[in-house]
Amino acid sequence: MLKRIVFFSLCLLACFRTSAQELRANVSVQASPQLGNSTDRKVFSTLQTAMSEFINNRRWSDDAYTPAERIECNFLLTINAALGNNTYRATLTIQATRPVYNAGYVTSILNTQDPNVVFKYVEFQPLEFNEQRIVANDPLVANLTAILAYYNYIILGLDYDSFSPRGGDNFFKKALNIVNNAPDGKDISGWKAFEGNRNRYWLQDNLMNVKFARFHDVMYQYHRLGLDQMYEDTNKGRASIMNCLNLLMGIHQELPNSMLLAAFFNAKNDELVKIFSKAPPQEKARAVQMLAQLDVPNANKYQQLK
Repeated sequence: MLKRIVFFSLCLLACFRTSAQELRANVSVQASPQLGNSTDRKVFSTLQTAMSEFINNRRWSDDAYTPAERIECNFLLTINAALGNNTYRATLTIQATRPVYNAGYVTSILNTQDPNVVFKYVEFQPLEFNEQRIVANDPLVANLTAILAYYNYIILGLDYDSFSPRGGDNFFKKALNIVNNAPDGKDISGWKAFEGNRNRYWLQDNLMNVKFARFHDVMYQYHRLGLDQMYEDTNKGRASIMNCLNLLMGIHQELPNSMLLAAFFNAKNDELVKIFSKAPPQEKARAVQMLAQLDVPNANKYQQLK
């Protein structure tokens, strides 16, 4: 009888593990003040539910996750304009975190904003996505799910990169597939190189470009050899993060003003200030020097470390 109980318990555990999804997303849809009062806001509530179910209930990988392993993330969709015919223009803010070993602390792996979200949504319409047929029947309907799927894969790729060397490659390839087959239309933007130097195309391009190969080394070293080691040896962990700054400086000197490095420092700037605030004077000065060059928008923040 005991063997049978154990067997059935293991079967239930296996079913439970394989049913758990990868992401635990907090999804919010809100109207910006500029939208005015002419639009029925009830549709935003059903859209929020549909987005939450799409992100949280769909399997995005073949790996088994326990509920505790799910990646914490936030998706905030701000509706800026109603274009008519159930079509909207919006800004999407995406944040994702990763827990740090032996610490009650999470580190940001992505904190970005996408202002190029135009989509069509009819109330109670289910959100559907097929990697083999991304555009489906209506590019404007497909654009929202393509954008959400794209950022889900970016989040997964960065998270996997932070736990194993080049661990996120398969997810970045899935993001590339979406970019290559993205919806196209008069109001749709963000998927093409010529539409700007800070969009979905360039983030994915940088992640897949061999010239940025050292960035993936940084993601692993920064998290596994840096943050995860600080519980046992703060100096050793901080030294690994300093080495990451050296690697990033090499990328910056060859490819200045890249979107990938901007995205990295947008997620990490406050954390880096805290990490080097307690460093020895010489190490702190070197960190400030590099950070001010690597992350010009936050240079004043780093200078306060002196």
